[in-house]
Amino acid sequence: MPAFPDARAFLSELFRAAVAAAEPYEAIKANLPKQPKGRTVVVGAGKASVAMARAFDALWDGQLEGVIVTKHGTRAACGRLEVVEASHPVPDEASLEASRRLLDAVSDLTEDDLVVALISGGGSSLLALPSEGLTLNDEIAVAKMLLSSGAPISEMNTVRTQLSRIKGGRLAIAAHPAKVVTLIVSDIPGDDPGLVASGPTVLPRSTSQDALRVLDRYGTALPDHVIRHLQEATDTDLDHPCFRNNEVKVIASARASLEAAAALARQRGVSAVILSDAIEGEAREIAKVHAAIAKEVARNDQPFRKPVVILSGGESTVTLRGKGKGGRNTEFLLSLAIDIAEEEDITALSADTDGIDGSEDNAGAFVDGRSVARLRAAGSDPHDLLVSNDAWTGFNASSDLFVTGPTGTNVNDFRAILIG
Repeated sequence: MPAFPDARAFLSELFRAAVAAAEPYEAIKANLPKQPKGRTVVVGAGKASVAMARAFDALWDGQLEGVIVTKHGTRAACGRLEVVEASHPVPDEASLEASRRLLDAVSDLTEDDLVVALISGGGSSLLALPSEGLTLNDEIAVAKMLLSSGAPISEMNTVRTQLSRIKGGRLAIAAHPAKVVTLIVSDIPGDDPGLVASGPTVLPRSTSQDALRVLDRYGTALPDHVIRHLQEATDTDLDHPCFRNNEVKVIASARASLEAAAALARQRGVSAVILSDAIEGEAREIAKVHAAIAKEVARNDQPFRKPVVILSGGESTVTLRGKGKGGRNTEFLLSLAIDIAEEEDITALSADTDGIDGSEDNAGAFVDGRSVARLRAAGSDPHDLLVSNDAWTGFNASSDLFVTGPTGTNVNDFRAILIG
């Protein structure tokens, strides 16, 4: 048996390795664009935008200016770049102003100028500039409905793209004729760059008809005028010359982070298996599949031999049925805990790599075969918590929350299950 202090310490170490692999500084350093003849303007939005901007400012020798948008409460100095705050996961008035600031920053540029877009997950709500005929309240209503629908982030952003004057490549169009280089920290399973933060500088693959199909699939009821807008919308100009010379690079992703965690586990003498970096679906249902695999390993050494850590990433969803506190990672873990109750050799960590799961201050939580007993001892019924989407309350009471604070990056969910 390999030597490590305890299961939770080991899993925490793997999480830190995964986050370090998505740390923006080295990724930016490896992907610096060439210096332009004219101005260099940086624009950015997302949970990793501040860390990306600080790295770019430190690494860029030439003239530099620009504006970065981050979540309320996470502002930090970025050298020559200005930082503004807006709301996540639902946009607010500050999101409107932030969008206008970014559009102003790229206006009146020439073909000698360079725009560097630093884009990461969370940018969709931070940038809110509704299409003509729509209002901020419409964007807020859409955001709330999508968040409660159980739709995966890729489909949520398909809708958001079609309701905006800045998303879906429209920021790149505004910057023309300047060249745009987009550097992306991806939180989208599959790493489609047009879906990260709804792709403000990236040629979109989706259309307004795709957005309508998403709404129909999830039975999401929106105001009639929003539906009419989608029915009559003119999609992004796919032939616009701005997209011909622009560059788009995904510089950090869930795959690279999971591989880093797997490599560290093997160094510690524990086998590691990556199930997938792009798992989507209901958190509680994904947990059942993970639990079944973990129990098969624990009981029968199949399909993997103990000791082993099973890793996976992607972004699960939660269809809101109750009014409790929690996020997709804690809901995953609550469902997992129920299914692995009394199993002695299973310990799991699930956490969001940005350091915040849902609306509270935890990244995720830990569970093991004794979690159900701890929850009951703390006065909670695990099944009732799951029904009310109240995993945070239970894990807070049982002292099982995993708190890291904001990490400065965001490559989505990190799940690690140690068996043995």
